[in-house]
Amino acid sequence: MISCDYIESYIGYMAEHPDWINRDRKLLIANVTEPTLRRDDIFLNDQQLKNCIRYCEANYYSLFPYQRFIISHLFLYKKEDGEPVFPEFLIMEGRGNGKDGLIAPVANFFQTPMYGVQGYNVDIVANSEDPAKNTYMVVYNKLYKNAKFAGKFRTTLEKCTNLATHSTLRYNTSKATTKYGKQTGMVVFNELHTYENYDQISVFTSGLGKIKNPRIITITTSGYVRGGPLDDKLLEAHKVLHGAENLTGLFPFICRLDDKAEADDMTAMHKANPSMEFMPILESQIKLDYIKAKAQPKLWPEYITMRCNLPENPPEMEAVASQQDILRCSYVGKTAEELEARTPRPVPDTAGQPAIIALDYADIRDFASVGILTKTDDDAYVWKQHSWLNKRNPRWGEIHFPAEQYWGTLGFTDYDVIDEPAIPIEPICDEIERLMTLYDVKKITLDMYRWTLIRPLFEARGWYEETKQNPGGIVRLIRRVSSISTIIGPFIQTLFAEGRIIYGDSAIMRWYTNNCGSKIDSNGNVVFFKLEERTLKTDGFFAFDIAMYSKDLLEEVVYYV
Repeated sequence: MISCDYIESYIGYMAEHPDWINRDRKLLIANVTEPTLRRDDIFLNDQQLKNCIRYCEANYYSLFPYQRFIISHLFLYKKEDGEPVFPEFLIMEGRGNGKDGLIAPVANFFQTPMYGVQGYNVDIVANSEDPAKNTYMVVYNKLYKNAKFAGKFRTTLEKCTNLATHSTLRYNTSKATTKYGKQTGMVVFNELHTYENYDQISVFTSGLGKIKNPRIITITTSGYVRGGPLDDKLLEAHKVLHGAENLTGLFPFICRLDDKAEADDMTAMHKANPSMEFMPILESQIKLDYIKAKAQPKLWPEYITMRCNLPENPPEMEAVASQQDILRCSYVGKTAEELEARTPRPVPDTAGQPAIIALDYADIRDFASVGILTKTDDDAYVWKQHSWLNKRNPRWGEIHFPAEQYWGTLGFTDYDVIDEPAIPIEPICDEIERLMTLYDVKKITLDMYRWTLIRPLFEARGWYEETKQNPGGIVRLIRRVSSISTIIGPFIQTLFAEGRIIYGDSAIMRWYTNNCGSKIDSNGNVVFFKLEERTLKTDGFFAFDIAMYSKDLLEEVVYYV
């Protein structure tokens, strides 16, 4: 068994402070660290590890026990090829825990002859300039005009190069498309919670593999973007922490509360803030933020998200449902831990039963969604949808959904990406006709403002509008969609809270729902709205909304005279 003083010391520290250690870190020791150290096909480069610790502490700061623990895993290698056992790290801590103070010295060390790899370039990447530059400036301020490093580094405000290894450290915030072709040894992604897609990530990781021992280090807090790269990485981490085969070599060091109920317990705040014991100023600030958040409820989402590392919608984004309740539409479980396992929730077979079809699209050049609503014997509602996403939309590149990257994989099968001047109506009609052969469809519901465009095609198939003169018409037009949520909104929110909505494993439906907010209007009524107009889409959710407006038809026998 491999022996490492820094790892063993931290395991001892955890045993001495069990109330300060969250579930994820306990699982990390049990299912990742200890099994790894028992392997006989790997080794610890003890000299590199000691060099790194010595370099960081002599030139920057004294490291905390958990930081030495993390660093130790950087220098575990496979005997077969000498590559890192853990080529990827996910480090998640509450805001203010000194992420720059850890990653900046370590990144600088990898440039030096003490590590010993020529051209081991390090890229620090962030979505905006401040987080990337702030990390880089820790190194710049240490090296620039410091006699100790004279003749060893060439340093500017953009990059620094070790003159012996020709390894460059630089920060990056420019457009991702300008970065292809780099030969990178290590990429540091700062504040992954702000990333909405994989564009920048893919560009910078494409340069890995040209230099030996490639590594990716992600260091972040929680945030407000749902369904993005951080959520994906946390799902991967959950599987690894629970004993799944670690095919990508991920080392997930995740610090967060085990439950939101712990947010009122300052002792439990150590679970999300591993530096709190060693930084009295951090502990004081967390206590102050807690007092303010309790006095001003609008500050609570930021406190629970950034200090506790549990996602919460910001105050200006009052969600239709909590993230946990939205996940319950697709997965089995009630608690956050259970839902993180992403065990698919069974979808009852409601074929042949009464059903409501709904259609919604804001712009036929953009997105369109058709879905079918049915009801189960235990009073849950099943919603299955299909969408059409038009990549000729001029804002296609801004859409915050990985439509093309994941299409056809689990959870990404209920939509088509098309390349047309406009979404053709015929496939939409074909989908409606297909559903009508499978279910006892009571109504096809849609916004009356879309009726003019599609009326000829509908009537050609025998689908006529429901009117006083024709009460048996199958097409029910909604004249004021904005007013529907005032009627049906509270009921929909209750269904979410009680776990009585079933989407199946539909990433796009969860995305639609996450993009929709709710608020109370001046009359005290619930109103649903799109959280952001340009890049967020809600077609599937509002189709569900207008279908729910006719939900009574699912349980009543309607006689037409």
